[in-house]
Amino acid sequence: MVIERTVVVVAGGGRTYVAPSELTDAVAVVAADIGVAEGRRLGLHVDLLVGDLDSASPDDVRWVEAAGGSVIRHPRDKDATDLELAMDEALVLGAERIVVLGGAEGRLDHTLGNALILGSDRYAAVHIDGWFGHASVHVVRGRRELHGRPGELLSLFALGGVARGVTTQGLRWPLADDVLEPGSGRGVSNEFVESTAVVEVAEGVVLAVRPDPDGERQDG
Repeated sequence: MVIERTVVVVAGGGRTYVAPSELTDAVAVVAADIGVAEGRRLGLHVDLLVGDLDSASPDDVRWVEAAGGSVIRHPRDKDATDLELAMDEALVLGAERIVVLGGAEGRLDHTLGNALILGSDRYAAVHIDGWFGHASVHVVRGRRELHGRPGELLSLFALGGVARGVTTQGLRWPLADDVLEPGSGRGVSNEFVESTAVVEVAEGVVLAVRPDPDGERQDG
């Protein structure tokens, strides 16, 4: 399947060390509140800034507007996070793939919440990938190919319930029609043995996490 419309969503949490190739095909960039600062640092043109804007600086808001971008301000008392609002706007823009950029330096609840949001059923119709700090994350529904280096780590987590019929290829410890339970560490610290790994899920959702795609960090 050729995915034509990629929308980049920039969240908060500090720096993201995204691979430049992830950004080249984007048709639009949506910033979630303070994510506008990271979008600006990355040299992106922010087409839309959305959120309650309690964290985005007035200067960054003016920067978006001066460059021809739009701003949608929501009330502070709301039932969705700024990231959810931004991802919803990406769907409105016709995204077939959403790439979320976020840091891993802020509050743990925000980082965890952002990762879980990626696997929400409301985004099941689009491909979802993300970068949080150095780590990349990939939502697996059905079948996905993931590209890495032999020796690179890959961890698999069931999201929102039991993942059944989990089968992998190209990993050191293969799974064959297996079950991953939420809260289980069974899928943690698998390892690429080929440059391409395949993860298939017959039922449920799996979050595949590459903690060190660029080889910048080593296990302690």
